[in-house]
Amino acid sequence: MTDADCLFCKIVAGEIPNDTVTETEDVLAFRDISPKAPVHVLVVPKQHSTHAGEMAGSEPELLAEVMRVGADVARSEGVAESGYRFVFNCGGDSGQEVFHTHLHVLGGRPLSMAV
Repeated sequence: MTDADCLFCKIVAGEIPNDTVTETEDVLAFRDISPKAPVHVLVVPKQHSTHAGEMAGSEPELLAEVMRVGADVARSEGVAESGYRFVFNCGGDSGQEVFHTHLHVLGGRPLSMAV
């Protein structure tokens, strides 16, 4: 399922260019256009869902694939040993701006816990 108005659905469909890091049958990982750390990669399921909390109930295997690809990205980007952060934002108050499930993989420098 896709959402015709969703930015990430358009990226997955190839309608909007991206800097792809890796891709599987079900997941696309690409560099964030406004990075918050030296490594900032978004991992998105190709199937549309609003956020990770929703996906956990409806597609737990796909959510696990998103996490697996995120760990692969951390290794390929060279931050697995030094440390990295996974972030899912769920809903507007969390800071979610694109309402398509996506995992932020952040690393490459010490990260604070400031919100």
